[in-house]
Parts: sequence; C-alpha cells; structure tokens
Amino acid sequence: MKKINLFANLKSDFASGLVVFLVALPLCLGIALASGAPLFSGIIAGVVGGIVVGYLSQSHLSVSGPAAGLTAIVLTAISDLGAFNIFLLAVLIAGFIQLVLGFIKAGSISNYFPTNVIEGMLAGIGVIIILKQIPHAFGYDKDYEGDESFVQPDGQNTFTEIFSVLDHIQLGALLITLVSLAILISWNKVKFLKKLKLVPAALVAVIVGILLNEFFIQSGSNLAITKEHLVSLPVPTSLAEFKEILIFPDFTAITNSKVWVVAVTIAVVASIETLLCIEAADRMDKLKRYTDTNVELKAQGLGNIISSLLGGLPMTSVVVRTSANAAAGAKSKMSAIIHGVLLLVSVLAIPFILNKIPLATLAAVLLLVGYKLANPKTIKHFWEKGKYQFIPFIATFVGVVFTDLLKGVALGIVISIIFVLKGNLKRAYSFRKEEYADGDVIHIDLAQEVSFLNKAAIKSTLNDLPENSKVIINATDTVYIAHDVLDLIKEFKTTRAKEENIKVKLVGFKKAYQLENSEGFKKTVTVEQKYDAMKRKMVDLEK
Repeated sequence: MKKINLFANLKSDFASGLVVFLVALPLCLGIALASGAPLFSGIIAGVVGGIVVGYLSQSHLSVSGPAAGLTAIVLTAISDLGAFNIFLLAVLIAGFIQLVLGFIKAGSISNYFPTNVIEGMLAGIGVIIILKQIPHAFGYDKDYEGDESFVQPDGQNTFTEIFSVLDHIQLGALLITLVSLAILISWNKVKFLKKLKLVPAALVAVIVGILLNEFFIQSGSNLAITKEHLVSLPVPTSLAEFKEILIFPDFTAITNSKVWVVAVTIAVVASIETLLCIEAADRMDKLKRYTDTNVELKAQGLGNIISSLLGGLPMTSVVVRTSANAAAGAKSKMSAIIHGVLLLVSVLAIPFILNKIPLATLAAVLLLVGYKLANPKTIKHFWEKGKYQFIPFIATFVGVVFTDLLKGVALGIVISIIFVLKGNLKRAYSFRKEEYADGDVIHIDLAQEVSFLNKAAIKSTLNDLPENSKVIINATDTVYIAHDVLDLIKEFKTTRAKEENIKVKLVGFKKAYQLENSEGFKKTVTVEQKYDAMKRKMVDLEK
C-alpha cells in the first residue's frame, strides 16, 4: 500500500475540515447536554477524536467524536455511578478494552457486514438527519442537536416533534435557513460563485447567518433570533473557571463492579458503532480505499483513554460527521485532524463569535448532508438487484429510522443471514492464493459458491496485492457470486488497481453472474434466478 502524504490535498482537506468543524460544534454540545455531562466534555471528546484518533486512524474520511448512540448509556451510567469523575474511570477502562480488541483483531468482524445493510443504514441516517433538522430549521430547538433516536428524551418522537413546529415557528430562523440553503445549493452552480470554490459554502452560510441576525438585533426587528436558538458554548471568564473544565477520573473507584460493567458496555457499543461507520466511510470513499479496522479499534481505544483523562465523553466514529466530511470533498484524514484543531483553537480563542451562530444555519448544512445520504437512486438501485438484496436494505433503512442505528443494522444483518442460510447452507467455499512478490503473476481462484461471508478473505487478499503486479481472478468453476464480492472486485479493478499499476485479468465471469466486457461489467443475474433456471432444466430432463 502506498504511504499517504497528509499535506498532499491540504486545500480541499482544510475546506472540508472547516465544514465538519461547523457541523461538529453543536453536535458535541448537544450530545453532552443530552448525556447529563458537562458541556465541555463533548468539546474535549471532539478535539481528541479529531486530532488523536484522526492521526492514528487509517481511515481517510472517518471523523470521530461523541456519539448520539451512547447518550442513553452515558446518562444512565453517570446517574448510577453517582459522579462524573467515576464515570470517566469507566471510559478509561473501556479505552483499554478497545485496545485489546484491536490487538486480537476483533475489527475483522466488519468485513461480514453486507453492503446492502451498510447502504440501508446510510439512507436511514440521511432520513433521520432531514427529519431531525426540520424543527431546528424553523427555530424550534427543544430537542438537542445530534439526537438520532425515534423516541426522544422529552417524550416526543421524530414525527410528533415536526408537528409541534407549527406552534413554534420563528420567522427569523426560517428566513436564515432559506438564505443558507440558497447559498449552499447555488455555490457550486452559479458561474461567478465557482471562482470562490476554495471558500466552503457552509462557512459563507454561517457568516451570512450571523450578519443577518446581528442586523435583526441592531434594528430591533422581531425577526431577531434569541440566545436559546444560537450555539451555546460556555465561556470561562477566569483561569480558575477554565481549570474546572478539566475533570480527572476517580481511580479510587477501580474496585467498583458497576464501573467495570459500564466500561464493558461502552467498549462493546462504541466498537460496533465505529466498525459500522468505518464500513460506511469506505463505501463513501470515491477512491475505494480500505481501512484496517483493527488499527481503528486501537486508535479509538487510545482516543477514549486520552479523552477520559482530560474529562471528555466516550467517542466513536460518527456517521453524520463522516458523511459531512465526504460530502465536503475530503481527500485524506488531514480533514478530520483539521476539524479537531479548529475546535480546540476556536473554543479557546473566539467562543463569543461561535455563540452567535444560528442553529438554523447549521440545520441547513445538515439538511443537504441528509439528502445526499438518502438519495432515492439508492433505493432504486437495490430494488433492481432483486428481493435478496432489497429486503435487507429496506429493513435496515426502516429499522434505523424508527428505532436506532444498532437495532436497525441488527435487523438487516439477521435477515441477510436468513437469506444466506436459506440459499447457501450447503455451499462450499475454497480460496487459494500463491506466495508472491513484486512483479509475480498472482492467481486467485474463486469457489463454486461465493457469498458475502467470503468477502473478508477476498478483500484482505486484494488489499495486500503489491504495486506493479499482475493478478488473474478465475471464476471458471463459479456458479454464484454475491453482489458484495462482485462490487468489491469491480471497485478494485477500476480504482486501486489503476492507481498502483496492478494489471487485472478476469477469467470465467460468465453472464450467469457477471460478464467482463470492454467497459468492465454487465448485468448481474441473482442467485434465485439462477436456481429457478436450474430447476426448470431438471423438470425438462425428468419429462
């Protein structure tokens, strides 16, 4: 694998890092508020997630920080343990557990997440972002920024919250949302604005939103947005107050069994969410680069250790920030690092300016992020792939929207496993690879039946291929290849193979499952269609 120069794409990475910073700031504060923790604990987790985890991670697009999926766990844990500093000890232990998981290669489990489930998760998150940001866009900010659960802490749910907006419309916030959306949509489409493409549209929208609201305030207009509808970052007025921000773990509670239970819970949930997000980030990467998930678990573990020692919340890789990063055009992990640096510097240097940002402007940014994730073309794409691909996709999508991320993904994976067991229970799988060095010809022979469960081995082998080599992928004896594996081979052939001068020859990819042509690939026939054809042939022979 080629080494990445972090400064190779500094212009695009700085612009995307700035966008992620603007998105992450209210999310860090909102999640801390919902978790019953000090507000600065969310900022600390965001800074460590950006700088430390961003640097240690091998993911090019993933952004880490405090996660909405942990809020219920954190809120309950702080209450049960009785003190925030005791809770920080649990986070510290959870970080060490994640380190162990990384060393025993537990991250490899992510290779078994089906693509349709990951895509269903992303589409579901996209819809959640849109639905959750509609109230903020109208100036109704009762629910905290970053909430992703269908049932909200205030007793409302996603849909009843939207209906409540009708009684709480803030015209100034609505106007700023519309102006922000106009800027965001037109920035890369209007000719004379394209010349300013180095300036992120989100930054322009934020500046315009601040100036508009300042104009409303100075003119005495009833459109002025009040303090509760702006970013609310606590500002220390003295060194003593600043020192109080840093809370340290209480090591005297190390023998408390409840601390260990909380630690294991956080480690498991945070690791699963991280692995899901890493798979999603790799799917969003236009260059189709693969992330070593075991390294990611180690990075997350170190991040949680450092965050806990500084008084920060536990963190995971987060889908919302990662998708905002990808949509903003990030090229490398430098974007995540920049977002962490910006969080740190701005909170210390310009907190008064940050507290003038309307939540309505940030809602506009997130609305576009949500639309890109929940693009209707994705639903059509999986519909055309047949029921064995569409049903797990749509089940995950619905589950994520109406429950939460983990439950929705679990539902999709269970359905995928049922389908695989139904049609693939008796299939054998064999995989052969020869020892190789630079310049050798590598032979990869696919078995008769290749399901998504075999994706891990194939993905690992393709990822380890040296530059300037030649590889022959032989499917002569193959009857069935899962869509996930076909997509993996196609993406490898059209992206990384070209970049690293790897010559790829596909042999035996028949029409029955995927035929190579001058453009790469043709139409796929699903396994159920293949088996139906075989049954018809057997009936004809019996006659």
